[in-house]
Order: sequence, then structure tokens, then C-alpha cells
Amino acid sequence: MKTFKALSALLSYPSHDLQEAIPVIRAILAEGVVTPAAATALEPLLASLESGDLYDLQERYVLLFDRSRTLSLNLFEHIHGESRDRGGAMVDLLETYRAGGFDLAGPELPDHLPVLLEFLSMRPLAEAREILADAGHILIALAERLARRESVYAAVFEGLVKLSSADPAAEEAQALLAQQDDNPEDLAALDAVWEEAQVTFGPDPNAGCPVSRDILARMEPAPARAAR
Repeated sequence: MKTFKALSALLSYPSHDLQEAIPVIRAILAEGVVTPAAATALEPLLASLESGDLYDLQERYVLLFDRSRTLSLNLFEHIHGESRDRGGAMVDLLETYRAGGFDLAGPELPDHLPVLLEFLSMRPLAEAREILADAGHILIALAERLARRESVYAAVFEGLVKLSSADPAAEEAQALLAQQDDNPEDLAALDAVWEEAQVTFGPDPNAGCPVSRDILARMEPAPARAAR
């Protein structure tokens, strides 16, 4: 199950530690549950992370995943947006983590894909694939959107789609693919989108059960990253 941990690392914010771990990640992928073709498709990403300038790698990551809502690594963003339904889904996911003996650490939200993959690395393969299949339509959409941009990150999602056995023809996947992509270069348009959607993870005295409200009140969203 180290494969899921390796894929989680590849989707994390680039760092010196990640660069140094690339040889180990490459070896895990070569021996893991991804197909040989999928492992080969990941080589351009591995090579760029291993030898690229860290500042450039961080800037690329921020441009893709932090400045584009349609490429967000927070999975529930693609289903619930900032609605209160997302808060309930967060609570359910947290309970799933706790039941599996997984303690959420760090600033990321529970639905952050690298966090989910870290959890899946602790579960039996059949169970991990079943959980991943629940997000299959999102993975399909992200894979296609990244492929359109000719991003080396597309290979990670294409590999995850294969692991989840998700169907690109499924109605849910097609609905996501029909949405217009954000342009992370259009800052004015992105600012307008974010201003229209207010974060609603805080407690609401008129919504949800008290226990859920208390859990949400203690959840802090991840701080905005800045390329450096």
C-alpha cells in the first residue's frame, strides 16, 4: 500500500524533502499496484520534481492547484462548493479516518486528496480502491483538465482513475467535465468567483447537530500558500 503514500507525496507542495525522496518514490511505483505503463507515464513528473528549481516547482503547483477551483485538490469543492453540505461531508470523512485509526495532522482539510491517499495507504487494497471509487468522477475530471493543460501532474490522476476503475462515461463524470475550466492567469475573474462563494465551515446555530457544529468550529482551513 506504499503506492498510495507515494502518490500522496507527489501531490503535496514541492519541498526539498520531496525532491530527495523521488528515487524512493520511483522505486515504490515500479513495484507497486500501478501498471507499468502508468509508472512510465509518471516519469516526466518525477524527473521534473527531482531536478527542477524548487521555486519554479512551487510556483507551478500554486498556479495549478491553489489558484484554480476546477483543479482544487479538496475533493468536496467539486461536489458541494462552499455549501453547508460540504461541512457534513467533512464530519463524515473525519469519522471514517478516526474509525480507521488515522489522526489528521497538519493544516489541510480532511477532503484534501493527498490526505485521503495517506489514509488509503493504511487500508487493505480492496477497501482503498472502493473508497477511491467514490471520488472516481472527480479524479476523471481532474485528469482531463490537467491533460488539456499538458500538465505532467495529469499522469497521477490517470493512474488514480485506473486504480479506482472509474468510468469516464458515467453521468457524474460527464457533468463535471461539462463545467468550464478556471483560468488561473485571469486574476480578476478568479477574485470574482471567490468573492461570490463564502466559506461556511464555521458553526451555525440554526444548522446541523451540536456535535457536528462543535467539530466544524474547531476546524481551521489551510492557510493560503505563496510561491517562494
